Amino acid sequence: MNQFIPIQYTIGDATMPSANGHAMIAHVCNDIGGWGAGFVLALSKRWKQPEVQYRQWHRDGIAGSLPFALGEVQFVRVNETTVVANMIGQHGIRGHGKLPPIRYEAVDQALGKVGEEALKMGASVHMPRIGCGLAGGTWDRIEPLILSHLSNRGIAAVVYDLK
Repeated sequence: MNQFIPIQYTIGDATMPSANGHAMIAHVCNDIGGWGAGFVLALSKRWKQPEVQYRQWHRDGIAGSLPFALGEVQFVRVNETTVVANMIGQHGIRGHGKLPPIRYEAVDQALGKVGEEALKMGASVHMPRIGCGLAGGTWDRIEPLILSHLSNRGIAAVVYDLK
């Protein structure tokens, strides 16, 4: 049985994870191939590979056996110890009426995959408040998903807030 590890909240930059060993940076992407606002700008400033591979995945509609679809995750190695998880958890870039772009079911599925990969890698998972910026989600809906898929499985999760 895994030991529960509570979410650690810190002030800082999620693109610069403070980790001993392997780290995974998780973030939410949309399902239309858009990459140009929000956290992805900080990722692209630090590394080109996550954007390049995400755009290629969208263009091809598939990466290997991985379809470009809600709930899927593309893992992009950016250096020896760090992987970026491009999680498709947002439908489009604008809400429809009162419905924001966030799709909680897709984030739930994606975090399950992030948890599996983090266990394989022996990695901690680092992220901004995923899904709560441009995607329009609320932390009270996202936090339980992180607790379920990471904390309850003994995976250290660090959530970064900017100063």
